[in-house]
Amino acid sequence: MTSFFTSMVNKYLPDPFVIAIGLTLVTVVLAMTMQGAGFIETTMYWGDGFWDLLAFTMQMTIILLTGYVLAKTPLVNKAIDKSIAGIKRPSTAIIAATLFGGIGSLLNWGFGLIIGGIVAQKLAIQVRGVHYPLIIAAGYSGFALYGSGISGTVPVTLATPGHFLEEQVGIIPLSETIFSLPMIISTLAILITLPIVNARLHPKKKDDIIEIDPKIVQEVESEGAKESASTEEATFSNRMNNSHFFGIGIGILGLIYTVTYFIQGGSLGLNTVNFIMLFLGILLMGTPARYLSAVSDGIKTVAGIVLQYPFYAGIMAILAGTGLITSFSNWFVSFSTEATLPFWSLISAFFINILAPSGGGQWAIQGPIMVQAASELGTSIQQTAMAVMLGDAWNNMIQPFWILPVLAISKLPLKSIMGYMVVIMLWLGVVHGTIFLLWGFLG
Repeated sequence: MTSFFTSMVNKYLPDPFVIAIGLTLVTVVLAMTMQGAGFIETTMYWGDGFWDLLAFTMQMTIILLTGYVLAKTPLVNKAIDKSIAGIKRPSTAIIAATLFGGIGSLLNWGFGLIIGGIVAQKLAIQVRGVHYPLIIAAGYSGFALYGSGISGTVPVTLATPGHFLEEQVGIIPLSETIFSLPMIISTLAILITLPIVNARLHPKKKDDIIEIDPKIVQEVESEGAKESASTEEATFSNRMNNSHFFGIGIGILGLIYTVTYFIQGGSLGLNTVNFIMLFLGILLMGTPARYLSAVSDGIKTVAGIVLQYPFYAGIMAILAGTGLITSFSNWFVSFSTEATLPFWSLISAFFINILAPSGGGQWAIQGPIMVQAASELGTSIQQTAMAVMLGDAWNNMIQPFWILPVLAISKLPLKSIMGYMVVIMLWLGVVHGTIFLLWGFLG
């Protein structure tokens, strides 16, 4: 199965930026044919919405960039090296990369997305005979758990006072969403089975194994040597740039603010997460110069997102402006029952995420429709909301947007790993579908 999908994507899959352009054109056609929108009208929705998510794009960029730097801090880097030091077998390496990405994503999706790729690359350098495209795919696959973690967009939004659906659903604590028994079972099922599935995908024939390119190894080692070397002249300005007083001082100040903020009743949101990641990274790096150097290295991991997010913002504007997403969601709702609405919410979110790969943006458009349907059918709001969240996370396995930072770290093209991601996506569909059908019928 893996060979078939790998062969298909190698022949037909273009670069992620081309896919974003193609999806834009597909959305324009769908809006015109399904909603009866005019070409100029649809084009205006697209152009007017192109820059609507600039603030959100910046938030996404910062969370990934700070996650990258946090993963590269000496403390975290040494902890990673120590934890993987004894791994010698390819199958064990793939399992470890999956678990790092998964557990990291449960803690913070930006950190998990980056740490999975970094650990996968480290293991590819360390373990002989490991298939490089597969271990990179395995490291990224842990990102499927971000919707079940404490930074999952939908559950965090619903738990935040003043969210846009508060009048309809109130405040829903995390204990009723990500920490509910069905969600805990779902998370454990993925944490246990996904590493095994990934390990089973490893090529059996030696000739089919592609190890990491020696040029990539040299580049990684040269980056490490550059970080450890210090050839700067001991001038006043350089002493200031490399001062632990400034680095640790501002890091501690940021963490003091964070503790005080939560003591005073502050809620966890994207800006809060970014604030914590930023100042924790500065604190662990120790000096402003080290932090800036790591940021410079990490810029390449977010370049694709900065370029492509406006295109997806334009697509989302078409979906909302022409009512295409409403028609799509209502179609799924039309044949749903009280027990099956969460399952069909999962499926609909999966397909909508192809055009709108943003958990927050997707929930803002699709959420009100699903909440209203749940109220009318007597279905659990919590089940329906988490179904939308996990449908989004599930589709991220094959939606080429969020994988861009991992591709930047690994220096691999999308088509080299997408065959594995398709198989991983199919397995996750079995797990998610089973959980939500059982949750819906058994309660």
